[in-house]
Amino acid sequence: MDIKNEQIQRRLVIRIGQGSLSFVTANADGVTYEPYAMNSSISMAANLREALRSVPLLSESFDRTLVMIDSPVLIVPLDTFAEGQKTQLYQHAFSDLEHQVVMHAVLPDLNSVAVFSVHRDLRTVIGDTFSAVRYIPVVAPVWHHLHQRSFTGQHQKLFAYFHERRLEVFSFAQNRFKFSNSFAVNNPNDALYYLLSVWKQLGMTPERDEMYLVGDAPERDALLEETKKFVKRVFYINPSGEFNRAPVAQIEGIPYDLVTLFMRGER
Repeated sequence: MDIKNEQIQRRLVIRIGQGSLSFVTANADGVTYEPYAMNSSISMAANLREALRSVPLLSESFDRTLVMIDSPVLIVPLDTFAEGQKTQLYQHAFSDLEHQVVMHAVLPDLNSVAVFSVHRDLRTVIGDTFSAVRYIPVVAPVWHHLHQRSFTGQHQKLFAYFHERRLEVFSFAQNRFKFSNSFAVNNPNDALYYLLSVWKQLGMTPERDEMYLVGDAPERDALLEETKKFVKRVFYINPSGEFNRAPVAQIEGIPYDLVTLFMRGER
């Protein structure tokens, strides 16, 4: 994390999850993480308006704003992506686009483009309030970080990121996605079913290839125990150990995607 650069240009990170909202900044004293207590009876845009009135951090000045959005993502190869067709492509994959604006983020190190959506009202509130706004999917920092990890060793690797009752499963080959999909999970049985289905689909070897779990997995110990009955090399990545007990990894409740964002830098 380049604190010096953060001092030169102050950046606010807004993380918008499925029913969660948080704000993050970094300065010479470290990372400040402020989760916001959501009112579930009003929209995310309305919650953000309320936060703007009540969260002291948001009264400060920022040079740029990064918005991390948790919405369905369509991965498109970079060499076939056409910006004018992104809404049509996205609608083929995810039919409900009412009040949504389709956006994209280029992932150059993965030779891909992530196409995702933002609610129109939410984007209006953000655009009217903050300057130099950039949007990325919530999982993007995790992709970048684990893509680098995929180069270690000789065996294939399958990665699983758990957050907010969702499971993001992905694998890489030759600097691009080999597989990427997202599933709703409420218990370890659901997670195990999806993980083993993808493992089989990719033709991975139970004795040699590797599976890495990160994030807020449901009943993590039980999931690990069951998965190891089918895949020999299964590992859970603890962010505190992974990042040598860095202060940002010690913040209670901070999502793994924010830890990787600040530890590895924005792409």
